[in-house]
Amino acid sequence: MTPASERTFPKGIEMKTFSQKNETVEKKWILIDAEGLVVGRLASLVALRLRGKHKPTFTPHIDDGDNVIIVNADKVVFTGKKFQDKTYYWHTGYAGGIKERKAREILEGRFPERVLEKAVERMLPRGPLGRRQLKNLRVYAGAEHPHTAQTPETLDVKALNAKNTRAA
Repeated sequence: MTPASERTFPKGIEMKTFSQKNETVEKKWILIDAEGLVVGRLASLVALRLRGKHKPTFTPHIDDGDNVIIVNADKVVFTGKKFQDKTYYWHTGYAGGIKERKAREILEGRFPERVLEKAVERMLPRGPLGRRQLKNLRVYAGAEHPHTAQTPETLDVKALNAKNTRAA
């Protein structure tokens, strides 16, 4: 077997690996209406968009994902009995300070968009790059958002797959 340095390729073919640079990144704005969408399926699609894995120019160490705006986050749905049974835990930092809250309590509470934010956050890589990519996510409980000046493109998640919405 010949070493890699001695191999020849057919004439006109040049093998190069593409690597995105921060200066060449093109970010788009995407608007998603979350009404009636399943939380986990929506979160995985949003995490994919935030990372930029849907682009042919994806580079793992560069933030080349899009900016995502999610409206109607208070109208997302869970499958099965997760609405009543799913538990979110956090720790206060004190001894015996474990706290819990059900998904129903959060969605009916003051900040219902946190369910979707946590789902997306937990699908992104941990570390400085993941935190930077999470800043490109804007989640709003109602139908209004202040980003009309960016002219976001609407992404119809319901049309992508029938399983993205919960059947009645």
